Amino acid sequence: MKITPLLLAAVLAFSPGLSAQEKAAAPALPPNMTTYYFCLLTRGPNAGSGTREERQQAQAAHMANIQRLADAGKILVAGPFLDGGDWRGLFIFKCASLEEAQALVATDPLVKDGRLKAEIHPWLTMKGSIRDPEFPTAPARQTP
Repeated sequence: MKITPLLLAAVLAFSPGLSAQEKAAAPALPPNMTTYYFCLLTRGPNAGSGTREERQQAQAAHMANIQRLADAGKILVAGPFLDGGDWRGLFIFKCASLEEAQALVATDPLVKDGRLKAEIHPWLTMKGSIRDPEFPTAPARQTP
């Protein structure tokens, strides 16, 4: 397997064992790449709890929170999985850091009450590869 500069940059940037000094020395991302935060929502320990009315109210509050975050430009993609498995949905956050993404997902009512669990990962992709007003079209791919 050939390691490209982009792959090397991604590995170095997101390796948890590196010190801040080592991360600072890592190569900068190519200009056509950006980082978003991918959040996988899974069934939480309290999934299905409460009365039908309570579950409907919690779902309505969850949807209102998603809309609030989308209106603020923090969620670019949100949606459920339809197969009824433990994976319940996903968010793609546009924010400055993993800590900010964690704070944003902590505002979700279904996460707060344990009906959903959230797992967040930094995600590297080309600018413009998802609908993001800051990057309306994807730039041409770089060639090695």
